[in-house]
Amino acid sequence: MNLVELTETLIKAIVKDPDSVSVKQFETEDDSIQIEVLVDSESIGAVIGKNGKIAKAIRTIVRASSYLDQNKKVTINIDSI
Repeated sequence: MNLVELTETLIKAIVKDPDSVSVKQFETEDDSIQIEVLVDSESIGAVIGKNGKIAKAIRTIVRASSYLDQNKKVTINIDSI
């Protein structure tokens, strides 16, 4: 499973409307990966979690997967539509 699919699976399990989730991957100049996550404004609180704990857990899982497979640095930006 690539990083976008992993991130999308994790986010869609949390939100109320999984069809509103958009996940895209971009390569940066410093050979790292940036993942952009867009969710419905009603679901942004569930994705971020209290004190950002859910978002931090998602970032940890995706980064660990990246280090096992590609050994690249990953950043995840979560925003609402």
